[in-house]
Amino acid sequence: MHASSFTRPCFGRRSVLLAAALQSLGLSRAAHAARDAALRLLCSGPPGSIPDVVARAVGEQLLSASGLRALVDNRPGAAGRLSIAALKAAPADGSTMLVAQGAIATVYPYLYEKPGYDAATDLQPVSLASEMVLALAVGPAVPPEVTSIEAFTGWLRRHPAAANLGSPGAGTLPHLLEAVLLSVDHLPWQHVAYPGGPPAITALLGGQIAALVLPEGLLRQHHASGRLRVLATSGATRARSLPDVPTFAESGRPDLVIQEWFAFFAPGGTTREVVAALSIELQDALARPAVASAYAAAGMVAMGSSPSALAARIAAEQKTWQSVLRAHRIYAE
Repeated sequence: MHASSFTRPCFGRRSVLLAAALQSLGLSRAAHAARDAALRLLCSGPPGSIPDVVARAVGEQLLSASGLRALVDNRPGAAGRLSIAALKAAPADGSTMLVAQGAIATVYPYLYEKPGYDAATDLQPVSLASEMVLALAVGPAVPPEVTSIEAFTGWLRRHPAAANLGSPGAGTLPHLLEAVLLSVDHLPWQHVAYPGGPPAITALLGGQIAALVLPEGLLRQHHASGRLRVLATSGATRARSLPDVPTFAESGRPDLVIQEWFAFFAPGGTTREVVAALSIELQDALARPAVASAYAAAGMVAMGSSPSALAARIAAEQKTWQSVLRAHRIYAE
């Protein structure tokens, strides 16, 4: 598990902490339950997407351990910005959290001239949720002899009209990986954005796009069946579930060692006490075997963290992505 500044508390301590947080909202735990209130988990992806898996697996464990009824509210689109807009409109009282990709805090503030939110004030870090690697896959629109990154970029150069690459949204980390990959060789290509991973996979399987970058866990079964071919993964080492697939670094692109991660955020202005209580609840849920199993099936590793540890990671990665975007001259409106 990811190192945390919190020790894992016993159930009794967690109950006391959460009760104190709820009382700060004017609700005791009993009154909270009596009103049939629920923790609203805004989700940046559609049903079946990675953020959705993150939210639902944790929500089930919160209900089991603490009696918190978590309702997942899917708000896909605009690279997570629609879900952020909903978070901004939510009360800063601990009743609503956002489950989203880390890029909303580390990349988008530098990618978009007007992102529509301020990551420093509108997103309150609560806990890291998971990490995973990305993968590039090609579908039936690409000839079967294209089995490597080198062969794929060569094919794109010879067939610019067919160079359509998909992602789960403009500005997402998969989209940026594609942009960095192809910008070095100045290859012509057309980006096709989808509202999440599942519809993008459908398009790739149907030959509507040539290639797609997504979290590895969403692509492995199609690679195993032969319907898609995964050409490379973005980890420092090969993915355990795809030992036959090289990394981008092995394929000559050491600049593409990238970890996609997901986290929980509260609305800006949420009190430190409420954030701390929610973080402890989340860390406990993320440590449970049922969550680890659900995440592993989707290619993720469960990783909880303290709010301060998540904030420190965001700050460090903001510097990295700001440099990457400038170096490759990647911007969005």
